Amino acid sequence: MEEHQLFLCLGGNQGNKSEIFNTTRKLIAENIGTLRNISPVYSSPPWGFKAHSAFWNQVLEVSTSLSPEEVLIQIHKIEAGFGRKRIAGKYLSRKMDIDLLFYDSLVMESELLILPHPLLALRRFVLVPLADIAPDRVHPVTGKSVHQMLAETTDPSEVTRVTPPEAAFPGKR
Repeated sequence: MEEHQLFLCLGGNQGNKSEIFNTTRKLIAENIGTLRNISPVYSSPPWGFKAHSAFWNQVLEVSTSLSPEEVLIQIHKIEAGFGRKRIAGKYLSRKMDIDLLFYDSLVMESELLILPHPLLALRRFVLVPLADIAPDRVHPVTGKSVHQMLAETTDPSEVTRVTPPEAAFPGKR
């Protein structure tokens, strides 16, 4: 089976975030593929809507034999397990949201999925943890590295590392 490299961004602002993130990583390893690299966890304000609590975000590098559509199905199952309900065009507080950022260097657009993630370069809360584990990764459409996108983003959001990450995620690697 051919292995593919993908990057996922985890995000959530409800419930016991440490427990939810630990469970999510375990479910990804069981249902999507092997965790190859894990960024530190960051805290940031909600993006695109108002909420009472900050979000935690983390980026994972995963090796998988699944197709992009199969990955998306597994992501939706994991999110649904945490009660995620999707409303088109509306952002809401949630326990877990998983975005598929990159799948190899694939560029695609379907009714269900756009790759790379179309808002990637606009979101500091994604770029900061992604730059920790893949700063030289090149966006296949823009030709810019993650490091360049982070330097050029217009998102003014404050993204701060959850300290200490080991306390929030014992044995995270």
